[in-house]
Amino acid sequence: MSSQPIRILPAARKDPRKAGHEANKLAKRLRRLVGDAIVDYNMIGEGDRVMVCLSGGKDSYGMLDVLMALQEKAPVSFELIAVNLDQKQPGFPEDVLPEYLRARGVPFHIVEQDTYSIVKRVIPEGKTMCSLCSRLRRGILYRVAGELGATRIALGHHRDDILATFFLNLFYAGKLKAMPPKLVSDDGKHVVIRPLAYVPETDLIAYAELKQFPIIPCTLCGSQANLQRQVVGGMLRDWQARFPGRIESILRALTDVRASHLMDRSLFDFAGLTATGVASEEGDKAFDPETFREPKFADLAEEA
Repeated sequence: MSSQPIRILPAARKDPRKAGHEANKLAKRLRRLVGDAIVDYNMIGEGDRVMVCLSGGKDSYGMLDVLMALQEKAPVSFELIAVNLDQKQPGFPEDVLPEYLRARGVPFHIVEQDTYSIVKRVIPEGKTMCSLCSRLRRGILYRVAGELGATRIALGHHRDDILATFFLNLFYAGKLKAMPPKLVSDDGKHVVIRPLAYVPETDLIAYAELKQFPIIPCTLCGSQANLQRQVVGGMLRDWQARFPGRIESILRALTDVRASHLMDRSLFDFAGLTATGVASEEGDKAFDPETFREPKFADLAEEA
């Protein structure tokens, strides 16, 4: 036998028909997942003006691309306007996003505000910058949404972001709380939506490679190692690899909450609870052995 290593053919030599099929399958799956989230949570309606927050990362590029595809066939008419906040990070390529958006024919607005210097000045070296950076960006984007007459603010948080936030609150804040797919902004003036709520990050990575989005790395959050969010993200990726179906099970649990089986007295009247004499499947079964089946979820890749 030859001792020469096996040569791996470069991507360019792969069967183009198979590659095209996989690309179409991925695009179709993303449109379906985003479309389902929009319908399930009534995210976008007739006449809405959707401000798509575009950071230059894979998630926001993917969100914009899919929303543009859905806009062409949606049963309701809505507008899209891409907004980027230029935080004046050193070396930020100012021409990349405008050139990309002009080429795609997308209306856009670039906001220039030096939040980078504020964050670097206020946050000590080695401390987490995300919280302050997020607050500054949020305030600016809310203001811009009002100026542009946007009725929806679309953020690029995906399924894994939502689950990571759930576990961060669970582990570090003692709360059952995640990122909702739709909510009113904390100033009460805007509706914020997350169209990627059902989309796994792996699909967005593959889609970004397929579409060759001109990714712009963040030198604030992206430069920080060992953030709690990164640790939790690693835990979720490990679970996904070792226990297929677990991530989908957790996501579905967030859509099927039983307040009577938790401990929050503000959500359920435990103090006033009395026996009704009527049997209920939601009743306590403390003396029954718990039975948990192994989750058997259809591979999302095969559903498309």
